[in-house]
Amino acid sequence: MATLEQPVKHQIQAKTVLASNGRIVIPAAIRQELGFKPGETLLMDVEDGALRIESYPARIRRIQQEFAKYIKPGVLASDELLAERREEARREEEEELARDHEKDWEILRKAGLIG
Repeated sequence: MATLEQPVKHQIQAKTVLASNGRIVIPAAIRQELGFKPGETLLMDVEDGALRIESYPARIRRIQQEFAKYIKPGVLASDELLAERREEARREEEEELARDHEKDWEILRKAGLIG
């Protein structure tokens, strides 16, 4: 049973034949339903034994919808990424300074200048 959040999807079924050279014809009703245009490059995937065929724009929309749940309102992902990278760079710089400081102390110890 469909809810308002999950509308009923239009379903089209068709039958086609696999030619000896491996080609199939996508019936016109399905091409029209999916918005496929002549000469358009289509993407194909096999998922759980089923062939999925979609256009680039359809793939992009699907991926955007999948990632939409991770978007925080009012926050740009690019700003979050920059903040994470800056924090990572700050930590790396602190670690490098600590290593350099430890090396300096080791040099002074080996030189007998400190105990």
